[in-house]
Amino acid sequence: MEIILLLIYSGIVWLVFFKYRLLPWNTLTQVIVVIIPVVAIALLILFLNIVAPSSHDVRVLNYNVEVVPTVTGKVVDVPVKPNQHVNKGDVLFKIDPEPFELKVKSLQARIPMLEAKVISAKSYDKELEDQISAASNRVRVITSQLDLAIKRLDQTRVLAESGAGSKFDYEQAQANLNNLQAQKAVAESERAQSLQRISAVSSDGELSEITQARADLEQAKAQLDEAEWQLSQTVFRAPADGRVINLQLRPGAMAVQLPLKPVMTFVEDEQWLVALYNQNELRYVQNGDPAEVALKTYPNRIIKCEVEHIVWANAQGQITASGQLPDTQQTNFHEGRFAVRLNVSDEDKDLFLAPGAVGMGAIYTEHGVLIHLVRKVIMRVGTKMDWLVLKLH
Repeated sequence: MEIILLLIYSGIVWLVFFKYRLLPWNTLTQVIVVIIPVVAIALLILFLNIVAPSSHDVRVLNYNVEVVPTVTGKVVDVPVKPNQHVNKGDVLFKIDPEPFELKVKSLQARIPMLEAKVISAKSYDKELEDQISAASNRVRVITSQLDLAIKRLDQTRVLAESGAGSKFDYEQAQANLNNLQAQKAVAESERAQSLQRISAVSSDGELSEITQARADLEQAKAQLDEAEWQLSQTVFRAPADGRVINLQLRPGAMAVQLPLKPVMTFVEDEQWLVALYNQNELRYVQNGDPAEVALKTYPNRIIKCEVEHIVWANAQGQITASGQLPDTQQTNFHEGRFAVRLNVSDEDKDLFLAPGAVGMGAIYTEHGVLIHLVRKVIMRVGTKMDWLVLKLH
């Protein structure tokens, strides 16, 4: 664009000073003729970089997912092809499910046995409860008999001491009392033993039979859920719409559950179109401003865009957490740029933007609308230059 303006200016100079000789061609006019375009173009470029800032670092970025299997096994099927577009939920690869199916069947067969064990333990628990109830009833009966025996003992003792009763009756009452006390002790001992067996934890710290049976059943159910989940993970599906790049996985390979060993890289369709700008170029840029992008993958094509937002942060704004004070004497410091995210307009929404594509772009602010044309011409001339492939090999 600058060359075009210089050519136009040169034509005007030729007409004024040589063709029609409207002004004399002397030292003063020569100096003025040279200074005018230099100052004008310098001011134009400076003002243009503020009201219509341009960037020669426009990038297409996509989200990448490193696919790591959640279970380890032999790959039996890879139905996708390299660079094939797939939808969310489509199968990417399958792991041999047989070992996981066998584990599920084993746990499914074990659970009914554990359930029967719990039922048996409940029956045993009910039997213990009946024994406790019977022992408690015996204790109550013997206690009431003891009360009566104590009264009888007192009565026979008084009668024996006064001579109104026989000493044999007193001794018999005393023997009855001792017998009832022994029966009560036996009944209380039986009740205590039954209570100890039915309790969740006995005096020696071991689980009761019913508690252990319930714990084994719940553990088996949890293991079955885990086994069924592992079986479902033998089929890995696409996490989003996208494509698999550089597919190396083949049937017969071993897919290992290691974060450092992904089996493939999945590139999602969702992407960012980002233009990087110096910090002093964004003073007038606002969300919603129109923009244009020219990518090298599409020579001689202008892609209409709109500013979504400015990412007001970069790596230089972060201090690494450590026990040391911030280092303020860094050498070779370079000013960090800020990224501007652009949205492609509806007319170019279906255009394929290859991840990693680069190019140039410009944002047109609300200021200096009249000179936006200069930037648009520069953009269009620049994208035509992308047709040239300058290499000898």
